[in-house]
Amino acid sequence: MPVESPMRTAQDAARLEGGDAKRGANPGRRMARVRRLRVVAAQIVLAVVLIGSWQLLTTWKVVDPFFFGQPSGIAKQLKDYFTQGDQATEFGSYWSQIFTTMREAVFGFLLGTAGGIVLGIGLGVSPFMAKVIGPYIKIFNAIPRIVLGSIFLVAFGLGPTPKILLAAVLVFFVVFFNAFQGVREVDRNVLNNARVLGASKLRIVKDVTLPSALTWIIASLHTAFGFAIVGAIVGEVLGAQSGLGLVIATAQNQFNPDGVFATMFVIAVITLCVEFILTRVERRLLSWRPPSQSEAAAI
Repeated sequence: MPVESPMRTAQDAARLEGGDAKRGANPGRRMARVRRLRVVAAQIVLAVVLIGSWQLLTTWKVVDPFFFGQPSGIAKQLKDYFTQGDQATEFGSYWSQIFTTMREAVFGFLLGTAGGIVLGIGLGVSPFMAKVIGPYIKIFNAIPRIVLGSIFLVAFGLGPTPKILLAAVLVFFVVFFNAFQGVREVDRNVLNNARVLGASKLRIVKDVTLPSALTWIIASLHTAFGFAIVGAIVGEVLGAQSGLGLVIATAQNQFNPDGVFATMFVIAVITLCVEFILTRVERRLLSWRPPSQSEAAAI
């Protein structure tokens, strides 16, 4: 009988172990895929049930369609908005209204995020300044946003500036409190070790504090963009020359619930798309972070 070499035997054993590992991993991936498909299927079924019930109840007059509209009417309104060009609204094409609101929301989001991160980290690393400025931030945060919107409108007119500022204010506080808390949650042992090794304050902030607070900051961005949209819409409802908020206000004044719900649907789709992008950015920036228990269970 031929005698197999020890090297060949070791290679065969390694190949078998690799095959077993792959076969062991495949069932886990299949189970995760099945779970995702079940979730998607359940979401679709829930949407069909809700929309179908809405349509039936309004058709049977159990719910008054004059106030709540109908899914069929909303679909027709969406078609009109996107196919009638400059005649879609009294203020121009529907696409231009979307662009106006998105521009205000994005600029407000960027401005509020930058301010929240800078001030949150700055006060987080300086307890003295936190005690000095903290009460004023709490007072400013207590002012109703609708009042701020009216003040911005009076001060800056009907242009995009008051909407951007209102969106920035809403975003600022969400990001600020998360950044501030993220800095406070930095492991003190890591900070002390960095100081012992001779790291400067700027180096500690750059290499220790900011990466630790990044998880808190990025988590706040998911909520912050929704607030940016709200700020832009509220500002447009208060007074504007164009934008989705003005479309909603006009549809409301004309007793057109289908127009209101159609625009709300568009806003929801835009927000979900941005949420998808932020999730991808979060995974890229936090790829160094070990997965949490819930994340590991989903792998």
